[in-house]
Amino acid sequence: MKGLTILALCTLVLLISSCKDNTTKNVSEETKTRVQSSPKIKLIFDTDANNELDDQHALAYLLLNGNTFDVRGITVNATINGKGIQGHYDEAERVMQLCNLKDSIPLLKGAEGNFATIAQNFDANSYDGQEGVDFILEQTKKDTVIIVAVGKLTNIALALKKDPSFANRTKIVWLGSNYPAPGEYNQDNDTIAMNYVLNSKVPFEMVTVRYGEPSGTDAVAVTQDEINKKMPGLGPKAAAPITGRHGGTFETFGDYSVNLFTHIFDEAHIAQNENSSRPLFDMVALAILKNSSWAETKSIPAPIFINNTWVERPKNNRQMLIWENFEKEAILNDFYKTIEFPVLANGSN
Repeated sequence: MKGLTILALCTLVLLISSCKDNTTKNVSEETKTRVQSSPKIKLIFDTDANNELDDQHALAYLLLNGNTFDVRGITVNATINGKGIQGHYDEAERVMQLCNLKDSIPLLKGAEGNFATIAQNFDANSYDGQEGVDFILEQTKKDTVIIVAVGKLTNIALALKKDPSFANRTKIVWLGSNYPAPGEYNQDNDTIAMNYVLNSKVPFEMVTVRYGEPSGTDAVAVTQDEINKKMPGLGPKAAAPITGRHGGTFETFGDYSVNLFTHIFDEAHIAQNENSSRPLFDMVALAILKNSSWAETKSIPAPIFINNTWVERPKNNRQMLIWENFEKEAILNDFYKTIEFPVLANGSN
C-alpha cells in the first residue's frame, strides 16, 4: 500500500511538472507571438540634429530600434546653434550613415527661419522649409503617422498653417519646455510657433525638460566617464566611415558618441571634471513611446506662453498631455542595450 502511495505521488508530481512546463511554454509562445505581432510606431522625427549631442543619440536610438519604430522620415530644422539648416542636415546624415541607413530613409530640410517671419505673406507654393513640411503633410495623409519633434516647433506650425486638416490626422510628441517655468532652448527658438500649435486642435504631448529639476528629462543625464566605458565600438559597423563634426574618422556610433562627449563641455562652456554630465533629453521622448511606464503623465487644459510666463487657461477645452518624472535607469539601460544589440529600422514608406 505504501509503495502504491509513493508511486501515485510520483505520478502526480510528474503530471503537475508537465502541466507547469506546458503552461510556461504556452505563455512564452503567446508572449513571443504578441511581441512579434505588436504594431510598430509609425513616426517622422523632426530634429535640430547639430545642436548639441542629445539629438544624435536620439536618432541612433530611433534607427537601431527597428522592432519598435517604423521610421517614415527625418526632417531637420535650424535652431540658433548648429551652422544653419545645412549643418543640421549634415549631422543627421552622419548618424544615418553610421547606422547604415543613409539613403534608406528620407532625410529632408525643414525651416531655417522662425514661424512669424515665414508665415508673413505666406506663399503655400514656395516657402522656407517647404521640402520637409510638405513631406510631413503628405505622409500623414497616407497613413497614421505621428510626429516626434525635438527642436523648435516651426515645421509643425507651418504644416498647420498650410493645411489645417493636418490636425485631424496625427499627434505631436514634443521634447521641450520647462513648464510651468520659462526659459527652455527649444521653446525659446520659436515661442510663436509653440503658441500657434497650442492654439490648434492637433493632439499635443509635451515631454518636459525642466532644467535642474529631477522631474524633467534634464535628469536623464550621463557622465563622460560612463560613455567612455560603455559606448566604444557599440552599434553596427558602418559600410562607409564618416568624418565627425569635430574631425576624426568613425565607423560606429559608439565611437562617435565618445567623441561628441569629449567636445561638448567646451562647446557648452562648462568646466569639466570626472562627474561632468550631459542629459540625453531628446532620446527620452522616444523611450517613453517605446515604454510608457518609464514616465508619468497628466492631462491639463492647454496653457499659453505670454511675456515669458506660462498663463494657465483652466476653462480651455483643448487638453494636452504632460510627460514627467522619468525612470532614468530603465531608459538609459534600454539605450545602451539598443546600441549594443541593434535592429535596423526598416524605413518602409
